[in-house]
Amino acid sequence: MTYVIAQPCVDLKDKACIEECPVDCIYEGERSLYIHPDECVDCGACEPVCPVEAIYYEDDVPEQWAEYYKANVEFFDDLGSPGGAAKLGVIPKDHPLVADLPPQEHDE
Repeated sequence: MTYVIAQPCVDLKDKACIEECPVDCIYEGERSLYIHPDECVDCGACEPVCPVEAIYYEDDVPEQWAEYYKANVEFFDDLGSPGGAAKLGVIPKDHPLVADLPPQEHDE
């Protein structure tokens, strides 16, 4: 089981979750953040600090964002398990689900 970052994060990337993650499993794509399903220890530290409520436990992802579970998993298909996001920095890609979205507006 793992946590999932859904659509409210797209084009926002607040990164408060990254600061709270004790295992460095939240990776940054071009337009969104992604939680590595094999590195996440299910501690839940990331969920309450997300200002847009984009992070859900995998069984609790709202139906309209259910495909984001697959997007979080598939984002790592070619990366494998790097063992920590900090050393990689921004990964110059996004999952097609995110990449194909129009720009997202956020109230600042």
